Amino acid sequence: QVQLVESGGGLVQPGGSLRLSCAASGSIFRINGMGWYRQAPGKERELVAGITRGGSTDYADSVKGRFTISRDDAKNTVFLQMNSLKPEDTGVYYCNVDYRTNSGHIANYWGQGTQVTVSS
Repeated sequence: QVQLVESGGGLVQPGGSLRLSCAASGSIFRINGMGWYRQAPGKERELVAGITRGGSTDYADSVKGRFTISRDDAKNTVFLQMNSLKPEDTGVYYCNVDYRTNSGHIANYWGQGTQVTVSS
């Protein structure tokens, strides 16, 4: 069993910053890819940023230059630093991890989501 605990969401004014964290625990042998997705009201869930175990990153065009994804493998944690936030960044942000279980299987797991609201 795996748990993903997300934190750091909230209400922020346009131009402000937030830092999201997602800590994984449970039956995890090793985490491979980690990512953040978001879902705005009435829209489909979309990839915001991803990071491989080797540290390669990928970003949605809309957040390039403003958001930074990073990870701490010692703590099984992924972070998303969000700067220069815009109202269109509003949505529920979900953490996602690809991992190998203690029994050797490859699995994928979603966090419960954390609300980010950018508004004046």
